[in-house]
Amino acid sequence: MLQLTSTITENATIEIGLRDIEIPKPGADEVLIEVQASPINPSDLGTLVGAGDLTSIRVEGEADQAKVIMDIPESVMWAMKPRIGKPLPVGNEGSGIVTEAGENAKHLIGKVVSAVGGGMYAQYRVLPAMACIEMPDDIEPKDCASSFVNPLTALGMVDTMKSEGHSALIHTAAASNLGQMLVKICLADNIPLINIVRKSEQVDLLKSLGAQHVCNSSDDNFKDSLVDAIKATNATLAFDATGGGELSGRILSCMEIALRANMKEFSPYGSTQHKQVYIYGALNQSGISLPNNRSFGMYWGIGGWLLTPFLENAGMEKNIALRQRVSSEIKTTFTSSYTKEISLAQALSLDEMMVYGSIATGKKYLINPSL
Repeated sequence: MLQLTSTITENATIEIGLRDIEIPKPGADEVLIEVQASPINPSDLGTLVGAGDLTSIRVEGEADQAKVIMDIPESVMWAMKPRIGKPLPVGNEGSGIVTEAGENAKHLIGKVVSAVGGGMYAQYRVLPAMACIEMPDDIEPKDCASSFVNPLTALGMVDTMKSEGHSALIHTAAASNLGQMLVKICLADNIPLINIVRKSEQVDLLKSLGAQHVCNSSDDNFKDSLVDAIKATNATLAFDATGGGELSGRILSCMEIALRANMKEFSPYGSTQHKQVYIYGALNQSGISLPNNRSFGMYWGIGGWLLTPFLENAGMEKNIALRQRVSSEIKTTFTSSYTKEISLAQALSLDEMMVYGSIATGKKYLINPSL
């Protein structure tokens, strides 16, 4: 079978190509999945492209023998040492049909499942049955290819909000597939949500889904509109997909302005309600910039948030409940749309890489290894 891998070489390059390997056999609690759909998420690009310099990108070979090669800047090569010489399989999640199973998972043979576990940009993948979600009979692999990363991240954000005592959310890059899912979840669960986008057409998109608060960061009145939305919702928790620049700091400042408007007594330390921004993406590769005037008081925090640690800490019961919700709402709340469906070989085309590597809203690709 063919499998897409990414390898760091001792010559300070990254090589992306297809390997021909033997189809694995499932163990007693495992299944063999014929993969038919796997999305390209930003988290996948971190492994696929890594720290490669896109200005140096070139292709050697053709079709299944092609290799995409990029140079790695010397300044970051030190961090890549654990990866040198190791072909890393790519693709966090995907879906397909179970063609073979171990003795404890034979009930899944012939079923459409979605799965998470890495290495999904391959024609076949062996995974534990517990890593799969069995889908209803009317669901095709393409319908459920994105059943883990985006749906569980959106649900995890809501759960984090509740567990930390917040009552409303702010989400950036909110027109993404994940952002649209979060809009639907918050509407269904009656949770106030503020969506931050950067284009007027993205405002229209989210409004068409029923979003009440949508703020365009490109507008001249962005600060005022965000403050007004925070006053209306009392949002003190934000999830930032950009991960760089000034946006996290601007959100904290707007939270503080909104909270101070309701303060009855002056405090030199600002509002006493904790304000938190979690960074969960890196759409902006620059450093985080915070205002020098400490315009957000002293009760604040900025940290990282990742899906895997959240799920590990959530416990089995909650994990099962979250997966069941995804399965039952895969064609409604958690539906995903894709710009293009490509084969494994097409994923190595420079023209295609320039599109799906841009991580732009409305440019989400789906790899179908069976093509």
